[in-house]
Amino acid sequence: MDPSCLYQRFRLLMVGGIFSCHTLGPLVPIEHGLNATACLSIVADHVHPFMTTVDPSSDGDFQQDNAPCHKDQIISNWFLEHDNEFTVLQWPPQSPHLNPTEHLWDVVEREIPIMDVQPTNLQQLRDAIVSIWSKICIMTLCVFDQMKNASILGGFNASVKGSPPAMSQYVTVGGGPYTGFYYAVEGSSQPLLSHVALAVASKLTSALFSAASGWLGWNKHKNEEEVVQKQKPKVEPATPLGIRFGLPDSRRHGESICLSPCNTLAGVTDDFGRVTLLDLARGIAIRMWKGYRDAQLGWLQVPEERGDREFSPSASLPRRHALFLVIYAPRRGILEVWGMQQGPRVGAFTVGKHCRLLYAGYRLMGVNSVTSKGWQLLTQQVCLLDPITGALRTVNIPFHLALSDKKSERAKDMHLIKRLTTILRSREVEPDILESEAKSVLLDIKHPAIKKQALESLLSNKNAPVSCLTNITCALHDTLKQQDPEEVDAALLQLCSSQLKLLQLYTDIQNLHSGADREACSENDSLEGIEDELSRVGPTLQRYAQLTARPSVSFAQDSPDSPMPAQAFLSQMECTDDEGLRVIRGSETKWNHLGNFMFWGCLCGKSPPHKVCDTLQQAGISPQQLLSLLLSVWLQREKEVLQKPEEAVRNLHTLLIALSDMKGAVEESWDPQSISPWWQQVRCTCIQSHNAAAALLAAFVAHRAAKASITSRADSKFQSEWEAVSLELEQWVVCVHQLEDVLVLQTLLLVPPPQGAAGGAAAQCSIKTLLEGGTGGIADSVSKWVFRHNLAPERLKEILQKREDEETDEELEQRAGEEGNEQEEEKSQEDTDRTADHIQVKQSPLCFPELLVAVSQRFPHSLSPDLLFTHCCWEYVVQWNKDPEEGRYLWLAVEHLKLVSCPYIHLGISAMMWSTFIVKRFSAAAFLMEKVGKAPKDRLCRRDVGMGDKAVTSFLGCCVQLLQILMEADSAVEDVAPPELSVEEAWCGAEGPASLVELAELGLGQRGVCFTLVQHHCLLASLLHAAMSFSLRVKPLSLFEGKGKNAFFRDLTSIQLMPTGDIDPGLVSLRQEFLLRVLTGWVQAIDDPSSSAPGTKTPPLPSSGPKADWWPPLCLELGSLLQVNPDILRRHIVCELYNQGLDLRAEEVMLEVEDKDVLGSQLLVLTGQRLSYSLLHSQSQTQAAMELLARLPPTLCTWLKAMDPSELRCPLVPLSQTSRLVGRLIEILPENHAQYSLALHLLEAVDALTTEDNT
Repeated sequence: MDPSCLYQRFRLLMVGGIFSCHTLGPLVPIEHGLNATACLSIVADHVHPFMTTVDPSSDGDFQQDNAPCHKDQIISNWFLEHDNEFTVLQWPPQSPHLNPTEHLWDVVEREIPIMDVQPTNLQQLRDAIVSIWSKICIMTLCVFDQMKNASILGGFNASVKGSPPAMSQYVTVGGGPYTGFYYAVEGSSQPLLSHVALAVASKLTSALFSAASGWLGWNKHKNEEEVVQKQKPKVEPATPLGIRFGLPDSRRHGESICLSPCNTLAGVTDDFGRVTLLDLARGIAIRMWKGYRDAQLGWLQVPEERGDREFSPSASLPRRHALFLVIYAPRRGILEVWGMQQGPRVGAFTVGKHCRLLYAGYRLMGVNSVTSKGWQLLTQQVCLLDPITGALRTVNIPFHLALSDKKSERAKDMHLIKRLTTILRSREVEPDILESEAKSVLLDIKHPAIKKQALESLLSNKNAPVSCLTNITCALHDTLKQQDPEEVDAALLQLCSSQLKLLQLYTDIQNLHSGADREACSENDSLEGIEDELSRVGPTLQRYAQLTARPSVSFAQDSPDSPMPAQAFLSQMECTDDEGLRVIRGSETKWNHLGNFMFWGCLCGKSPPHKVCDTLQQAGISPQQLLSLLLSVWLQREKEVLQKPEEAVRNLHTLLIALSDMKGAVEESWDPQSISPWWQQVRCTCIQSHNAAAALLAAFVAHRAAKASITSRADSKFQSEWEAVSLELEQWVVCVHQLEDVLVLQTLLLVPPPQGAAGGAAAQCSIKTLLEGGTGGIADSVSKWVFRHNLAPERLKEILQKREDEETDEELEQRAGEEGNEQEEEKSQEDTDRTADHIQVKQSPLCFPELLVAVSQRFPHSLSPDLLFTHCCWEYVVQWNKDPEEGRYLWLAVEHLKLVSCPYIHLGISAMMWSTFIVKRFSAAAFLMEKVGKAPKDRLCRRDVGMGDKAVTSFLGCCVQLLQILMEADSAVEDVAPPELSVEEAWCGAEGPASLVELAELGLGQRGVCFTLVQHHCLLASLLHAAMSFSLRVKPLSLFEGKGKNAFFRDLTSIQLMPTGDIDPGLVSLRQEFLLRVLTGWVQAIDDPSSSAPGTKTPPLPSSGPKADWWPPLCLELGSLLQVNPDILRRHIVCELYNQGLDLRAEEVMLEVEDKDVLGSQLLVLTGQRLSYSLLHSQSQTQAAMELLARLPPTLCTWLKAMDPSELRCPLVPLSQTSRLVGRLIEILPENHAQYSLALHLLEAVDALTTEDNT
């Protein structure tokens, strides 16, 4: 393939290059095209550091063409911002050919096609471009530079090459010449591999022959006598290095040279006492100092301090560096610092005549012109050692000394602010020293912007005391006042004035809180009208306080009792244009901290509330913000408020009245046609608060204050405003009622669950959350509480029944009161007793059953039994879905569902549970059992169903119950009318999402189900449950024909084709066999021979598990549905019970058997097996038994011997039970039965055995 064609494939690769007259810069890959943003990134991240490196003196020129991205506004702004670092050359229009970088790209384009190995992908092309770029090295860009390069590398006869070899530069000082420049070119020839191989082979050959001769004894003595001459290593002869150019001075002799950190300058000392500054790139002396005999040199490279550049767009760019030359003259005992290259002397110090200047004047030696490009800027520390005192001092120079006068003044200010920062960070400085130092620094700063920054830094320091801040700010303010108004910065003066005002306010509030004077309680501060309300909610408040008083872990700095520093106060306050103050709303923690600082002392009674309010009003803070701060601290300090509620309520009332009387509070914001915005703010805060007790107490106080305020203004208002007054009071009545409801509900939710119970933290509720939660939010909160407390359904029903009984008693008492005076007297006496009992109850905090009754009484509609049981059912099934291993949760969900009395809710919730949570796992269990053909093991159940085998058994039992509830509800909805759900009047505005807000409404909205389809699923669930309970082998789906299989796991509301008519006898036989095995398993599970003794009562069976007493009725019901003869199942139960030795239970079931003849024949065989065991196979056979056997008729004897007693699971049955069984046989067998005579013989034999045992 033609290389030129191959190169055309990769023109998508774009790179940018940077170079200077000294060296080449890096290559910059451009990934997504060159636009203004990419160009700015290249200039800021690559060009700027490169310019800083090659031109540390900031006097370089930058050149670029007029490409559109180069002339964009953001690029121009960046260059304007950095105009003090380099100059951007003007470029003529339409002249891209003048760009010197095109010569470099020409070299790259010419080198790629002639490469030995052509690139085949983008990465190889990128590597090739980088390799060619690095080989360009010191290639000159003009004829003069090429001639200079040729003379350096080889004299006048040298040929000019495009890629010269690498070289190292050496600068020497001494004599003849005074300073010389040498260039050592590195050779490129490498030793041949064949030469190396021959050398190694010769050494191996000689070693082998020497060893062999020693083993064979050849030349043994000769080897011992001769001395082997060791070959000396070959050393290449030294190559003379000729000087290329220098600074000739026959009389001057150089003594030392010191290289600058950037490798571009060097300082040289000589025997004439001169210090010469050399430009190493040009090989010339650019500056000379005299009068420095035996001078010692050092360099300092100082980075620019960030300062105010931290907020500029170039904050992320590398900092500039200033270069200084340090000269120590021992004979004069002076140390001087000079700016480079033509800068002035920036410092001079008298240090003594016997010191030593310590500076590492060089770094890694031996690098060439290529490897030196990777050097990083490194600033070595310059130290001065005094051998007399042993002191070692460092030389530090601020960056601003290298700038011009104007820039130096600003940099000096930045140096001062840095010094101020250092002082403020020190924690060991005394306040007086801190004040004097900070004041001195602040007054020395010249620029107003930097002075403002320094003042803000001082005011934000946590270590500075308030007095120090006040004095410094006042001194600065006085200084600004004394200056010419035209020269004073208005923003700085305004800052000083505002901060002084804030500091004075902070000091005044602090003094009020620390003072001992307390205001006396006036008559208006009494609790008349609130005491009754406090006594009414007293027991609930007491219980709430106990539940919220549990200790909690918190950090000391987050404690509300921690003092508020002045810096935090200043950061949250700002002055407005109208000379007022405004509180800055930050985080909730800072807001509460500020409220604590202002009002908590007043709420505790330790500070005068009216004086505090007057001080805040004079400061110009709006009453609305003060009200918000007061309410926030009141709600936050709920625990402390509940310790002394009466005192706290009185103090809150005083503060609220004082704030209401402020200008701009109630008086100006009152709108006669609407409610008051002032009191609406209080209501909104209480409505949103999760601190129910504090919110209720605040509502009590605000309601009384609003009522008093409205009453006092009633005479001065027009008649049209009475509607607004009534509306305002009505709003408070509703709010107080809602807060009382929330308090009782929150108290119930705070009751801790028993140890080890499931569930998380208690839910926090408020009026806002309950309204947003919809009509079902209250019942949902209580249902979560029931789950956390593991409250049994029957216990919950009992508590709710208690509420209904109390309500019924109250209604009966009201009716009885209307019958006569005597009944009225009795009622009054009962009321007195009841009131006394009620007061007695209020003296102690409520327990959780009483709390639950109280909550249900306050929410009679939202917490009606049906709604509460519905939400509890849904909560438990949701928790079960999270952890299916907890089968108890699903069982409790079904139990709660059973307690719902409304069939419409029954139907809807059952259908929702089935479709949402049950059917998916139910189908997985059915398919798994169909696949394995038996009850699956635990591992398979976990893999396919998501729970263990025991959990699957419990799950299937719950499925049966759920489907039965669904069928019963579907049958009952036709007889009753649908219920009408209602909400309490105070909560009728509840609105929320329609997903799980009101489950009852969702249940009522469900469609009706297909009864036959539900029954079909219930049949399958019963079979699965039986198979899992008794570990039977069965393929459950195989017990149904095609239509029945297709109907499974469909939507219960759909109409499916169900099997009708007669079913295949083989399928019926399989069903019958399965049911018989179920009954056998049940009989084996309830095995209790002691219960079958004569005269004993049959013990009751459990209500769940394999021993449950409902298994036989269930099998009979399943048999009727599966077209299996129920009488066959009954006869099987009787025979299995007799076989197990449970004769009493068998006699109970025997009464229900219809075909007595068949049953008699089956029991006759079982009786014969018992007698055969007693007479022929028992180990305790007696002689009387043998004699009786001999007296029996031969036919009976032969028949008994043919019996196999091993089929009996309980052969050791008392003879009395066998005799009773034979008597039953004779009763049920007709006389014309073929085996009736055999039964009579058996009766005689049993009687004879019984008589023999009695004797």
